[in-house]
Amino acid sequence: MSHWEHFDHGADIGVRGVGATRESAFEQIALALTGVVTDPAGVRSELSVAIECEAPGDDLLLVDWLNAIVYEMATRRVVFGRYQVHLAGTRLTAVAWGERVDRARHEPAVEVKGATYTALRFGRREDGEWVAECVVDV
Repeated sequence: MSHWEHFDHGADIGVRGVGATRESAFEQIALALTGVVTDPAGVRSELSVAIECEAPGDDLLLVDWLNAIVYEMATRRVVFGRYQVHLAGTRLTAVAWGERVDRARHEPAVEVKGATYTALRFGRREDGEWVAECVVDV
């Protein structure tokens, strides 16, 4: 079953996404990234942003994807609560829906500076689910 979660990693935070497909795992880890800042369930879909990335492998694509989200959140001053990802080989195209940060309502906990290669993993588990994880710098 698709879900996202955090895991402890010293002063930083681990993010993990699990899904039935590669795309779902990428969407879920993006929600985990949002979850570092605020509860993604409380984010309205008032605007959409197209995001594209390309990398030679899924693990590197994962880091590029998360860093693209961090960039969009920082430069647009938004949070995202919904993602739709399409993967074609080594290319990712996505749409992220969200809204401008409302400090009173979103109560941002921290600012994510970027995704790292620490604890980076992308692959299929024995139960068939895809898992994407890494540590983000906060």
